[in-house]
Amino acid sequence: MSTDVKAGNPPGTSSGSGSAGHSARWVVLAVTLSAIFMQMLDTTITMVALPSLQSDLGATFAEIQLVVAVYSLAFACALVTGGRLGDIYGRRKIFLIGMLGFTAASALCGAAPTSTFLIGSRVLQGLCSGLMFPQVLSIIQVTFSTRERPKALAMYGASIGLGTVLGPVLGGWLIDLDVLGTDWRAIFYVNLPVGLVALALGLAKIPESKADGAQRLDVVGATILSAGLFSLILPLVIGREHDWPAWSLALLGLSPLILIGFALYEAKLSNNPDKSPLVPMRLFKERSFSVGLLISVVFFAGIPSFFMTFFMSLQVGFAYTPISAGLVSLGFAVLIAAGSARSTAVVKKLGTKTLALGTGLLLVGMTGVIATVHWAGSDLHGYQLIPSLMVAGLGGGFFLAPCTGIILAGIRSREAGSASGMLATVQQVGIAIGIAVAGILFYGFLGTNADDSSQAAVSALRSDLTAAGVVDGQQDKAVAGFQTCFHDRMNQKDLTETPESCAAIEKEMANNPAPQEVKDKVRAAVLEKAVPEARRTNFSESFEQVVYWQIGCFGLSCLLVLALPRIRPEDVTDVPGGA
Repeated sequence: MSTDVKAGNPPGTSSGSGSAGHSARWVVLAVTLSAIFMQMLDTTITMVALPSLQSDLGATFAEIQLVVAVYSLAFACALVTGGRLGDIYGRRKIFLIGMLGFTAASALCGAAPTSTFLIGSRVLQGLCSGLMFPQVLSIIQVTFSTRERPKALAMYGASIGLGTVLGPVLGGWLIDLDVLGTDWRAIFYVNLPVGLVALALGLAKIPESKADGAQRLDVVGATILSAGLFSLILPLVIGREHDWPAWSLALLGLSPLILIGFALYEAKLSNNPDKSPLVPMRLFKERSFSVGLLISVVFFAGIPSFFMTFFMSLQVGFAYTPISAGLVSLGFAVLIAAGSARSTAVVKKLGTKTLALGTGLLLVGMTGVIATVHWAGSDLHGYQLIPSLMVAGLGGGFFLAPCTGIILAGIRSREAGSASGMLATVQQVGIAIGIAVAGILFYGFLGTNADDSSQAAVSALRSDLTAAGVVDGQQDKAVAGFQTCFHDRMNQKDLTETPESCAAIEKEMANNPAPQEVKDKVRAAVLEKAVPEARRTNFSESFEQVVYWQIGCFGLSCLLVLALPRIRPEDVTDVPGGA
């Protein structure tokens, strides 16, 4: 994304002088930051709504994963060309097109009648986010003078932090409020008034700007890259649910070949001075860039995937309301914001080691989560996780805010702009990969742990059946039915559906000639005690196991940080918001 710009309004403005004379520059900043805020909000706010929308739409596990993953993937695919589109056709124009599309897509998401429709709308939402996002820093660059620009960039970073912090809590509150029966749909409808006001003000106030000598679009490269990424992510998300059909394995095998083809194509363009490759291949000679790409993919595969399984466990496994689940995560989000605010001072002392400190704190926090869940088991309370989440949040803040700046500080070529765009792109790819892999692991664990979890509830169930006057022979039948029902429920695609084995038990219980009082006691023993206990045990064990995925992501990130070239703290330029 070029910073050699020429402002279209007011005339004569250049990237060097800024547009300090533009009287509405703070209105321009508010409009552009509203886009950043909505984009960050829309990533985290969706996590807390997944159980609600799964129940309402009858979505499968794979479909609710796609609701999150396709947004990040589409965002990544559009991001690689969004900046260049702004340079060529005008940042204001592309920003407003993205805002209009994002607002319309939000309305479509809120009105989605089926999970398939919602997934398609999320793709559109992600594409429009990818158009908006790269324009914001360029618009700030041309609108503000050198003296005012740091203040504007600080507000940019604060918007990223605020959107991240408020997402789960605001989402939980909107769902709990249930305005006009909108339930989870409100998390998308909330974008409409913000988007419409931003569009009106943007049309009136944002100055147009383009880049002198802007590079051409690499449409072929972007298409090949998008095809390779979708071929990788799509089968990872839905393959397990369909028992890994041949087409999913074929796509998985094809995806690395497509990505290799992309690299070869970009290398060919890089050798032609008349072409404009999407990724200048000479960047890979820079150790900071190559290692930085790996760090970005691996690290960002950790945090969003953690919260997907975290909110599912609290809401589905432990019957938390969306607002209660969101409040449990608030400590993490607040400490991310605090860590981000202090990261500049830490970088001045530690330089590259700041990223190692951040990943180290995340490892400590995630280890604490595992230990807490293991110790509490089915008696887990959300507040018990808050101390560990706060430690992890502080580590996240120390990593996220300075990450891009530290990586770019180690790049000595003149391609830092392209490097910044690619880092942002692979971060979104990492999110999509993390969601896919964590989903495979988590839902697989729920199935494999189901029998042990139901067995753990059998002793208490037999005691309750004995107290209800049920004889041993009938107890054996009731226990066997309960275990079969629980196994089937935990191994089906949609946990909200009633398996045939469970429906058969309900029918048999209704037709049983035993007194109604005895049947009520049996129903209470099974449905109100044994099933919730087994479900809590299953989700706590499965969540504990899947957090090792995050341990792996943050541990590998920490090792990769050690491979970055050492830089002096004073060489790091603030690039707010690593995501």
